Formats: sequence, C-alpha cells, structure tokens
Amino acid sequence: MTMYTQTDIRTGRDNLFGNAFSNLQAQYGRWRMYVRTRNELMSLSNRELADLGMTRSGIKSIALEAAYGNA
Repeated sequence: MTMYTQTDIRTGRDNLFGNAFSNLQAQYGRWRMYVRTRNELMSLSNRELADLGMTRSGIKSIALEAAYGNA
C-alpha cells in the first residue's frame, strides 16, 4: 500500500504574516479609538466634563482606558 503526504511549507510563513497583519490592524484600531475618544472629550466644555464627573486633566487616562482597557 502506498501513502502520500503533502506538506505546504508556505503555510507557516503565510500564517506568520497573517497574524502580524491582524495584530497591526487591531493595534491601529485601538489607537484610533484612543484618538477619537480623546478628541471628543476635549471638545466638551469644563461644565460638561464636570457633569460627567471628569476633569480636563484626566482626559488622557480616560481615553487610554477606553481604548486599551485597565492597564
């Protein structure tokens, strides 16, 4: 009885580049969320921020938490 096995050597490399591209896309998406959140909060007045329980000095940390989670 004859057996035939075929191994595609490109699979590992393609998967490596695919994973790297997926990671890059995810990182870019999180960065865009950070920028968008920061810009939206910066557009609020001090009164509006106070109504939300925020201060202008805390905008960066709030935007980072929104985009990247609790770090």
